[in-house]
Amino acid sequence: MIDTNAFLACLRANELDFFTGVPDSLLQDFCACVQENARGRTVTAANEGNAVGIAAGYHLATGRAAVVYMQNSGIGNAVNPLLSLADEAVYGIPMLLLIGWRGEPGVPDEPQHKKQGALTPALLETMGIRTEILSDDYREQVRACARYMKEQSRPCALIVKKGTFSRCPYPDAAKPFPLTREQALTLITEQMGERDIVVTTTGKTSRELYELRARTGAGHGHDFLTVGSMGHSSSIALGLSLFTDRCVWCIDGDGAFLMHMGAAAVNAAHMGDNYRCIIINNGAHESVGGQATVGFWIDMAAILRGCGFAHVHTAKTEAEIAESMAALRMQPKSALVIYVQQGSRKDLGRPQTTPAENKQLLMETIRNESTDL
Repeated sequence: MIDTNAFLACLRANELDFFTGVPDSLLQDFCACVQENARGRTVTAANEGNAVGIAAGYHLATGRAAVVYMQNSGIGNAVNPLLSLADEAVYGIPMLLLIGWRGEPGVPDEPQHKKQGALTPALLETMGIRTEILSDDYREQVRACARYMKEQSRPCALIVKKGTFSRCPYPDAAKPFPLTREQALTLITEQMGERDIVVTTTGKTSRELYELRARTGAGHGHDFLTVGSMGHSSSIALGLSLFTDRCVWCIDGDGAFLMHMGAAAVNAAHMGDNYRCIIINNGAHESVGGQATVGFWIDMAAILRGCGFAHVHTAKTEAEIAESMAALRMQPKSALVIYVQQGSRKDLGRPQTTPAENKQLLMETIRNESTDL
């Protein structure tokens, strides 16, 4: 195991002292250490491609390389700017990619990570990015990467296995709002129709909805749990809503909404009267450790209105959620932003069905229950 503070000191000693990226559960201790010790020298990006762009701008201003951190599932978001911007055949912009290796072969993990994990080293190799697996010899690895980036002016990568970094927890999150996300989910689902479809975002939101349905005996046939592809739940919900007569609710999170925020404009332009959007905003990437987003810094309701949603509500309390949900039921093309505190149950489990089983059950429900188009 690598001492996280010592690793950060090693990066700084090699002139790697600006950090940007998207948090990852395998990197949560590193991210917490950076957040605590590199204030003013770190930017949590909306998505991984955004982070590559920020790193490129940093290099243009300083001549130095930034550290870009991400989960390997986020490599896809970064491929375009890595190959068409940072690659030595284009601008030649050095940056150190620190990549959490979810789905590492032989290590138990969730199904959405298995294919990405198996392909991670080969994918980076295909992209022409020098890659090593971070080890106890990290000091020499970092020195070698720093030297390589200076000489070659191109990106390189260090892959991080599970359990690599020592514990470096985030400070306890403030609780500025009265409700938890799970409490909000309970209130939301209580006011949905029996035929309604729910598409939930990646992370703990889907896990909590699964357990809520099991606890109430409602079953899982009306839910699509987006266990991967962060930021795309609202687009999945749009595609569903265009070809069914039932109400489709997207329950998104602030991190996922920010990751592909342009989807909100497309959704508003094409949605029918049966599309509903709910964003549960806790101001953090809670599922991967708790690193702050800009969710509390921006006016999400105004953004949704600007994108074309006809009716947008905000809520923080049980009464406000009840009032807003009653309005949404009657208002086509509407949205709700709910502000909640960070935190979840320590015994929160994971779905006991596979993604493929979830998909099949939903499709059977739609086929058997409705007069869908």
